[in-house]
This record gives sequence, C-alpha cells and structure tokens, in this order.
Amino acid sequence: MVNYYYNSSGGPGRRFPFGNPLANALVVLVGALAIGASVVLGFIAFVALGSLVLVLAAIIGIRVWWLNRKLAFRAKRGEVPPEDGRVRIHVIEGEYRDVSRERRRP
Repeated sequence: MVNYYYNSSGGPGRRFPFGNPLANALVVLVGALAIGASVVLGFIAFVALGSLVLVLAAIIGIRVWWLNRKLAFRAKRGEVPPEDGRVRIHVIEGEYRDVSRERRRP
C-alpha cells in the first residue's frame, strides 16, 4: 500500500518507499545520474544528427553550384539547350568495312 500525504503546496504526493534516509539519498543520486546521462546522450545524438544534416546540405549545395557553373559555362560558349527540351543527337556518318575478312582471303 502506498502512503499518500499532502505536500507543502497543498496537493497530494508520495513519500519515498524506504524509511532509511541513506536509501532515500541513494534513490535521489541514481535518479539524478539517470537524468544526467539522458541529457548527455540526447546532446550527443543532437550533435550527430546536426552534423549529418550539415554534411548532406553541403553535398547538395556543392552539387547545385557545380551544375549552375556548368550551365553558365555552356551558355557562355553558346551551347544553349533547345527550347523544346529534346536532346540533340550528333551523328557522325562514315563507311564501314571489315578488314579481318579481307586478310583471310589468299
């Protein structure tokens, strides 16, 4: 059974289950250590996640900068993409002859 009492603020509260003051101090100490460890691990997780987001943002930023730089360079040379959005295909025409068959004939 839990002993209830009214604390100094007038509301109901709970007492520590131990009658020994040394055990009560140990419960408070372990609770404070658990809260402290949670805060430290939370801060480490926050820094790790922030670092990951920062690295990904830098990678995306560098990629966008590189593409803009490449497009500006092409526009400067006059290689503007077509208005209709289709890709231009460059074809080099020429003749083809299999030389290995000609060598086999005596």
